[in-house]
Amino acid sequence: MAAAASPRGFQFAIDRGGTFTDVFARCPGGRVRVLKLLSEDPGYGDAPTEGIRRVLEEERGVAMPRDQPLDASGIEWIRMGTTVATNALLERRGERLALLVTRGFRDLLHIGSQARPHIFDLEVAMPEVLYEEVIEVDERLIPHQPGCRLPGTETLPLLEGSTGASLLVKQPLELSALRHELERVLARGIRSLAVLLLHSYAWPGHEEQVGALAREMGFQHVSLSAKVTPMVRAVPRGYTACADAYLTPCIHRYLESFRAGFAHQLQEVPVLFMRSDGGLTPMQHFSGARAILSGPAGGVVGYAVTTYHHQDGQPVIGFDMGGTSTDVSRYAGEYEHVFEASTAGVSIQAPQLDINTVAAGGGSRLFFRSGLYVVGPESAGAHPGPACYRKGGPLTVTDANLCLGRLLPEYFPRIFGPGEDQPLCREAAARAFQDMAARIDAFHASTGTGARRPLSVEEVAMGFVRVANEAMCRPIRALTQARGHDAARHVLACFGGAGGQHACAIARTLGMSRVFIHKYSGILSAFGLALADVVHEAQTPCALRYEPPAFPRLDQRIAALEQECRDVLQAQGFTGEQIHTEAFLHLRYEGTDCALMCSAKGHPPTPSSCHAGDFLAAFTNRYLVEFGFTIADRPVVVDDVRVRGTGSSGITCETPLAPSGKPPHVETVTRCYFEEGYLETPVFLLEELACDHTIPGPAIIIDKNSTIVVEPGCSASLTRFGDICIAVGSGPPQPLGPQLDPVQLSIFSHRFMSIAEQMGRILQRTAISTNIKERLDFSCALFGPDGGLVSNAPHIPVHLGAMQETVQFQIRNLGEDLHEGDVILSNHPCAGGSHLPDLTVITPVFWPGVPKPVFFVASRGHHADIGGITPGSMPPHSRTLQEEGAVFISFKLVKDGIFQEEAVREALLAPGRVPGCSGSRNLRDNLSDLRAQVAANQKGIQLVTGLIRLHGLPAVQAYMAHIQANAEVAVREMLKGFAARWGSAVEAEDSMDDGSPIRLRVQVDPQEGSAVFDFSGSGPEVYGNCNAPRAITLSALIYCLRCMVGQDIPLNQGCLAPVRVVIPKGSILDPSPEAAVVGGNVLTSQRVVDVIFRAFGVCAASQGCMNNVTFGNQRVGYYETVAGGAGAGPCWHGRSGVHTHMTNTRITDPEVLEQRYPVVLQRFELRRGSGGAGRFRGGDGVIRELLFREQMVLSVLSERRTVRPYGLQGGSPGALGLNLLLRHDGRTINLGAKTSVPVEPGDVFRLQTPGGGGFGPPGDGGDPQEATEPLAPRRFTERGSVFEYRRAQEGV
Repeated sequence: MAAAASPRGFQFAIDRGGTFTDVFARCPGGRVRVLKLLSEDPGYGDAPTEGIRRVLEEERGVAMPRDQPLDASGIEWIRMGTTVATNALLERRGERLALLVTRGFRDLLHIGSQARPHIFDLEVAMPEVLYEEVIEVDERLIPHQPGCRLPGTETLPLLEGSTGASLLVKQPLELSALRHELERVLARGIRSLAVLLLHSYAWPGHEEQVGALAREMGFQHVSLSAKVTPMVRAVPRGYTACADAYLTPCIHRYLESFRAGFAHQLQEVPVLFMRSDGGLTPMQHFSGARAILSGPAGGVVGYAVTTYHHQDGQPVIGFDMGGTSTDVSRYAGEYEHVFEASTAGVSIQAPQLDINTVAAGGGSRLFFRSGLYVVGPESAGAHPGPACYRKGGPLTVTDANLCLGRLLPEYFPRIFGPGEDQPLCREAAARAFQDMAARIDAFHASTGTGARRPLSVEEVAMGFVRVANEAMCRPIRALTQARGHDAARHVLACFGGAGGQHACAIARTLGMSRVFIHKYSGILSAFGLALADVVHEAQTPCALRYEPPAFPRLDQRIAALEQECRDVLQAQGFTGEQIHTEAFLHLRYEGTDCALMCSAKGHPPTPSSCHAGDFLAAFTNRYLVEFGFTIADRPVVVDDVRVRGTGSSGITCETPLAPSGKPPHVETVTRCYFEEGYLETPVFLLEELACDHTIPGPAIIIDKNSTIVVEPGCSASLTRFGDICIAVGSGPPQPLGPQLDPVQLSIFSHRFMSIAEQMGRILQRTAISTNIKERLDFSCALFGPDGGLVSNAPHIPVHLGAMQETVQFQIRNLGEDLHEGDVILSNHPCAGGSHLPDLTVITPVFWPGVPKPVFFVASRGHHADIGGITPGSMPPHSRTLQEEGAVFISFKLVKDGIFQEEAVREALLAPGRVPGCSGSRNLRDNLSDLRAQVAANQKGIQLVTGLIRLHGLPAVQAYMAHIQANAEVAVREMLKGFAARWGSAVEAEDSMDDGSPIRLRVQVDPQEGSAVFDFSGSGPEVYGNCNAPRAITLSALIYCLRCMVGQDIPLNQGCLAPVRVVIPKGSILDPSPEAAVVGGNVLTSQRVVDVIFRAFGVCAASQGCMNNVTFGNQRVGYYETVAGGAGAGPCWHGRSGVHTHMTNTRITDPEVLEQRYPVVLQRFELRRGSGGAGRFRGGDGVIRELLFREQMVLSVLSERRTVRPYGLQGGSPGALGLNLLLRHDGRTINLGAKTSVPVEPGDVFRLQTPGGGGFGPPGDGGDPQEATEPLAPRRFTERGSVFEYRRAQEGV
C-alpha cells in the first residue's frame, strides 16, 4: 500500500461497539492518533463525540469543555460504524411499531417459516415479533396465470408488474375502513408503521397509497416492504420492513444526539456510516435494515484492504476474536455477500457481508460436562466478567490464557475489582481452575477413566484453550473446505483484542502457513472505515428468463440502475473517474430455489449475451464451483437486477517504518506454558519494533490494545509498514494413545462432527433435486466397525438413530460380502429404513492390513419420487409396501468401484409392473442424487482416513468408543436424576385416530442409570400406512432422551447404551415386512414421542401430526407439511404455529407458492383458542386455506382428528384438527384424516391444525394471555452463512 498523503483537516474513523469505542484519527500534517474508550461512561454522554473532543483538544492545545458543542471547523470528514441497531434488536429496545398486512395474514410473520430454531428445545424459545399491533387491510393481488380456470378471473383488472409478469387485482384496496384502524393505533401512541402487502415487490401501488395515507395521518416513520427490499418472498420482506420501522427511528434519534454535540449540527462536515454490505453511506441515508452489521463490516474491509494482494491472489480468512464471540469471514478479491440472514430471530433480506459468528470469545465460559470440556456459548459479559476481573465471575477463555502466562497483568490498565482500580488477578483465575481440576479428577475417579495423577491448573487451562481453538476452526472449515476451497491456502488475518493469543494455534490446526496481524489489529474495524468506499446500491425485481428476447429489457434496467448510482454518488462530490458500477443478476435454474447473485466481471459480452456481460457464463461457472455440476437444457430465470455503485476516495493511511539496524529490544522475559510445558518467553513492545526485526517463537508481542503470542516453531517479522507477519511452523508431533484424554475427547467430538458436516455440504453441493439441494432433507453420519453411530449431522429428528439400524442390518446381512469398492443402497423398513423415499447409501471404510471395515459412512436423502400409486410416493391410502415405491434391502449401488446404473434404473422402474402403480417419475434426479450421496460418502472416507493417518487407527477407534461412552454417561445421569425425583417406574398410553394404542412402561434402575422402555401392549399392525418400522421408534427415543438431557451431548450409539427397548413383533411399531409404512414415518413417530414425554411428565402433547398435504395434476405437483401448536411445559407456554418434535419442515413462502402453483393462499393465521387451557397454555394451531385455480387431486395424510393432544397436571387438551373442503357450489365437506379427492377451480381446502395441550390447572396462578416474562435476550447470537445452512438443515 502506498504511503499516505497528508490530510487537509482532521479525519475521524470511529467504531462504536457494545463495550468499547475505537477511534482512528488522522490529523493535519499526517499524525495518527488512536484511542479506545468505553462506549458507556457516566463521565461523558456520547463516546464518539468524546473521542473527537479529546483528539481536537490535545492537537489544538485548546480546552474544549464537555458541556459545550464542539467546534467542527477543520474536520474534513467523520466515518462511523455502530452497533446501535444490533443492540436495539438484540435487547428489543426499538421503536413501538404496528404492522399493516393483507387480510388473512395477520400472523404470517409470527409463523414465519414454521421451523423452530433449536430442535431439542421443548420450550421452542423464539424472540417475539417486533410489532405490537396488527392491522389487516382489504386488498389482494394474485399472479396472472394463462391456464387459470378460476371463475370470475377473466373480468379482474390486469396490471403489468415491474418484474415483467402480470398481476390480477382480486380485491381493490379499501382505504376508508383503514383510516379508522390507523387512528386507533395512533391513539395508542404508536408512530411507526411497517407495511407488507402480498406481491407488492412486483406492483407497489397499494403499499404506496397506504404509506401516503399513514404519513398524512401523522405516522412519523413508514417502512414499505417493496421500497425497503423489492424482492420476492413475503416473509423475509416483511421481517425486513419491520426491522426497518423498528430500528430506523432509533438510528435517527442517535444521529440527532450525535449532531447536537457539534456546533452547527455538522452541516458542513461529510458524515458517513458503514452499512452491513461493507460500503459507506451518508448519514441521512443510514437506515435500520442496512445497519445490522455496521460494526463488524469495518473489520472485514480493514483486513481485505490491508492483507489481500492482487498480485498473488492468496485468499484471506478474517478472524476477529472479541470478548463474547468470534467473527469469521473470507475474502478472495471480492467481498462475499449473503442476501438474507437472521439476527436475533429476525430475517433481514438485504445485502450483508458474510460474517459468521461463533460462541468462542475471550469471555466465553468454561464447563466440564459428563467428561467433555465445553467452551461457551454462554459469556461472562463485562459484569461480572471473567474470574480474573475480581468480581466473582466464572471461568472463561481469558482466565485460561492468564493462567498460562499468555496475558501479563502488568501491561493491562488497573480497572478491575469493585473499585475498578486493581490489576487482573491471576490468583483468582488459578483458584477457579484448581476447583475445576478437582471436579474433573473426581469425575474420572468415579468412572475409572482419565489420568491417574491429579491434573494441574495449567493442564486444565491448556485443555480449554485447545477446545476453544477447535470450536473456532469448525466455521473456518465450513467457509473453505465445505465450499471446495483449501483452508491451508489461506492467510489468517487476525484482529480483535483476544485473537492474537490463538492465531498461531488455529493456523497450525488448519494447515495455514501465514498469519497476518495489522499494527492496528486492536482497532481494525475503525481503521477499515478510513479505507472504505462510499457505496450506493439500486435494485429492482424481475421475472424474465435469461434469453435473447429479454436482453434489451435487462440492458435497459441495468443502464437505469447504473445511472441512478452515478447520480447519487456525483451528488456526494465524487467525479466520474472515482465512480465504478458493477451489475449483478440474481439467477437460478427454472423450477429451483437456489439463486446466485452473479456479476459478469471477467465474462465480457458476446453476441448471445446482454451488453452488460455474459451473465449466463458467470452463472454456470459459479454454479459448477459451488455445486459440482450444471443443469443442461434448463432455462435460467432472473429474479432481481442489482447495481452496486462505488465512490472511491483513494484514501491510504499507511506510513512506512525505517529499519533500526539493531536487534529487537526485549522488554522482559516471562514464563509461558505451551504444549511442551513452561518455556522462557521474551516479551516485546510492538511500538519499539522495526521493519528489519524477526522474532522467533516462543515470544509475546504487546500492543496497546492486544497481546500476540508467537508459539514455538513460529517466527514473527515486521513488514515495512509495521504490521506483523507470522510464519507458522508445523509444531512438535503430538503422539496420541488409545487411553482417554478428556481434552482430546472434546477435540475428537468436534472432529467427528466435522466429518459428518462436511459430508453434508458435499451432498448438498452435488445433489440436483429440490428436496436435497434446497430443502436439505438429508442426514450424513459416521459409524464404527460394529455399525454403531459415532456422529450424525445435521440432526433431522426422524433420522436420528435410524441409520444405525440400517448399517448394522447390512453388517449382519452381507457379512463377508462387504468389499472395498462396494457401496450399498437400502430403504426397506426391515433393514432399518424409515419410509421408502428415504434412500440410504452406505460405504464401508477399509484400512490397509485390516480385513474388515474399520468405519462406515452413510448418507440418507429424501427422494421426491420413487414410484408407487401416487406422485411423490407419499400415498394417504396405501395398504401394502409395494404401493409406496421401489424397495432396496442390500442393493450394491457400486460394485468393485463401478456405479451399477442399469441395475438401479431397473429397480427404480420396477414398481411400474404392479397394477395401479408407476415406476419412478423422476429417474434422472434419482440417479443424480444417488451419485451425490456416493460422493458425500467418499468425502467422509477421505476425512476419516486422514484422521487415521494423523493419529493411528487404534487411537481413532479408541476415541470413537470414548465419545460413545461420554453420551452414555450423560443419559445415565439423566435417568438417575429422574428416578431420584419421580421414582423408578412410569407408564403412559395414547392412541392413534383409528384407536390403535401406543403403550409404554419404563423401568429405571436408579443405581445403574439404566432403563427398560417396554412398548408391549401397543396395537397390532394396521391395514393402512400408519405402521412404524422399529427404527422410527428408536429415532423417537433418541430424540426424547436428548431433549430430556437438556444440554449438548454427542448424539450417537451411546445414547441408547443404557436403554433396552422392547417392541412386540407384528405390532404397529414393528410391522411385517410387507406392511405400508409411509404414515408411520410422519404420523406414528409423533405419537411415540407424545407417549414417552407423557410417561416422564416432561410436557403436554404437541399437535402430534405433520399435516401432510399434496396436490397436483399431470402438469404440476406440490407437497407440504403444516405447523400446529406446541405443548406447554412446567414453566412455559406452548409456542403457536410451529413444527414440533419429529419434523421441522419449512413452508413455501406465499408469494412463491402462488407464483409457481395454480393456487391462491387465502388465509394463513393462528387458530386462536385451539391450544389447551392451563396454568401454562398450549400453543395454537393454524388455519390455512388454499383456493384451487385448476382441476387437481388433493391428498391429505393427518392425525389428531379424533384423539385430542393431551394436557398434563390438570391442563386441558388441545383442539382436534379438521380438514374441510369448501366446494365452489357452497357445500362444506369434512374430508376426514386421510383421503385423496379431486378438486375443481373455485374449491377451497381449509386445514385447521391441532393445538398443543396445556400444563397445570387453569386456575393455578391464572391463565395469562401472554407469557409473564419475555424471553431474556441471549448474550450471544449466531449469524452468517454457516449458521443459516445449519438452521436450514434443521428446518427441512
